Amino acid sequence: MYESYTRQSLPTKQYRELLGSAICVFNSNNAFIIENILKCDDLDKYDWYHLIDLESGHLKGSVHEVITSKCGDKIETLFAKIIKMRNRIIHSYRVTNASGEQILATKERVKDGNRQFEITEEYLLNFIAFNQELSDLLHNLRGY
Repeated sequence: MYESYTRQSLPTKQYRELLGSAICVFNSNNAFIIENILKCDDLDKYDWYHLIDLESGHLKGSVHEVITSKCGDKIETLFAKIIKMRNRIIHSYRVTNASGEQILATKERVKDGNRQFEITEEYLLNFIAFNQELSDLLHNLRGY
């Protein structure tokens, strides 16, 4: 598929919409994680300017210290899973799959199995669903 703004071939419009939605819900939750860290930080150890500059993986320590200590590890575990999935999306490469469609593929790090796989629409939908679950948990935490 081609668009007027590029001569490069692209995945289907549906695939690109899911990809864009996946990035948007992740970015929303990343900011929501920061909001909850600040809300739960009884010692005023953290500030927004520092946290917003951190890569998502570097927020995990703050999540552990502040959020997990207040409400258990469900948010921390889910956020780590989502970050890992997001990293596979962001560090992907384009391929033409067996059906002749343009799609993203990725490879796990050697230490994680070195497995290659396609980032399918199902993968993106699961990623979006995990982000919804995280958002619900963060809303509940914010309400306590």
